[in-house]
Amino acid sequence: MNGKRDYYEILGVSRNATDQEIKSAYRKLALQFHPDRNPGNKEAEEKFKEAAEAYAVLSDGQKRANYDRFGHAGVSGAAGGGFGGFDPSVFADFSDILGDIFGFGDMFGSGRRGGTRVQRGADLRYDLDLTFEEAAFGTTTKIKVPRHETCSECGGSGGQKGAAPITCPTCNGYGQVRFQQGFFSITRTCSQCHGTGQIIKNRCTVCHGDGRVVREKTLELKVPPGVDIGSKLRVSGEGDAGGKGGPSGDLYVVLNVQEHEFFERRDHDLYCHIPITFPQAALGAQIAVPTLEGEEEKLSVPAGTQGGSMFRIKGRGISKRGGSARGDLYVMVTVVVPTKLSREQKELLTKLASTIETENKPIQKKILERVKEIFS
Repeated sequence: MNGKRDYYEILGVSRNATDQEIKSAYRKLALQFHPDRNPGNKEAEEKFKEAAEAYAVLSDGQKRANYDRFGHAGVSGAAGGGFGGFDPSVFADFSDILGDIFGFGDMFGSGRRGGTRVQRGADLRYDLDLTFEEAAFGTTTKIKVPRHETCSECGGSGGQKGAAPITCPTCNGYGQVRFQQGFFSITRTCSQCHGTGQIIKNRCTVCHGDGRVVREKTLELKVPPGVDIGSKLRVSGEGDAGGKGGPSGDLYVVLNVQEHEFFERRDHDLYCHIPITFPQAALGAQIAVPTLEGEEEKLSVPAGTQGGSMFRIKGRGISKRGGSARGDLYVMVTVVVPTKLSREQKELLTKLASTIETENKPIQKKILERVKEIFS
């Protein structure tokens, strides 16, 4: 115990090093001294063991606390009995590190037989185009989705009728193959059965052993009112069928909504522009505003209305999902100036202009910014 080096010194980190700093230091040493990179080098092998022992203690919060308080005596036996005989189970806490570095996967597997492993089917995505009105009011439509379905010929087993899977002769049903890697044993997923522990000798002629076939299914989809661009609808269990009798994945329908020629949508509110004449703006008027339903809504424009003024019509916007409430309709009026005038119109406007006192003062910057915000 007295001859052991300090674990922090081994990894080259300070005593207040973070977990990530300890992990990074170990990665570096594992790469440098791994036996595969130093074949026959006993010194490198010992340094690799030493670094692994240090990491096994310092990466565990409780073990590290005991070590900081009592030194090596506080963790005697916590790292494979001090690596005297080298217990490979010490690597259980950081097999993911070695797997990332050397591609070993589950290096120190449990040794249990793989058996038939059910696999959940993949989730699928379907892109659906909607009109502006369909998104606003909701709709019911039919979609055709190509997906993997359980083979009806073999029932998903992958074998010909009556042919059961047999134990994989390569891994003897364990799903993993163990071999010697340097000074310790390493397990890899069996390349013949791909970890299932079984193989199909007489494959189904329809699905060729996969247990699934690609078919197109027609689904009826109900789109709720109020959806918008990018909204996702989840249809449970309508994704790919699972392998080996596993559950099916889900289908996610991603919505794309077309623009409207008249209305602009912002969340659940609608915006539109309505042109009015100068007399209507000056004297006031009642104008007709179209709505998304197709009918018109009457709007009273007060006398002296300025161009760019905004009016709100409550409850004429988009339905809010999950409730009966709706957004509002905002109407911006634009005063239209005629480009061609008759002689009589010019005379009348000239007389009118002489009776109106106007002073062309510069508009304050704050007002200009407000107008820009309204139009944007």
